[in-house]
Amino acid sequence: MNTQFDNLIQNALGACLQVYAPYSRFAVGAAVQCKSAAVFIGSNIENISYGLTICAERIAIGSAVAAGQREFAAIAVVADTIEPIVPCRACRQFLAEFSPDLIVVSATVAGNRKIDNLSRLLPDPKREILKNVHTP
Repeated sequence: MNTQFDNLIQNALGACLQVYAPYSRFAVGAAVQCKSAAVFIGSNIENISYGLTICAERIAIGSAVAAGQREFAAIAVVADTIEPIVPCRACRQFLAEFSPDLIVVSATVAGNRKIDNLSRLLPDPKREILKNVHTP
């Protein structure tokens, strides 16, 4: 078995224990590895108004950005599901803002895992966004 991302998965698994999910009881933990080797974790935070819920992936990236990190190598996302989950579409777009070629490691609490690339999960993330505005 590929052990390259074991520590990142363990960090995400630990983050699963810190979730605030009183409504769905669906715990998701994430850990992002910066190119500097620093690791930041995130846990989903629900709100009774589901649209205000913040996903674990965005919390992890937000923590890293708040600490001055802007370059990311990989993110692990862990949930207690049968099959590994991938980041939602909103999170994919959020992740692509910083690292369109990010490695996405999806894992279950039981140890099943899948490794993918964000560019495959979200091809052409800037298409039709700000289409009338010149972007660098």
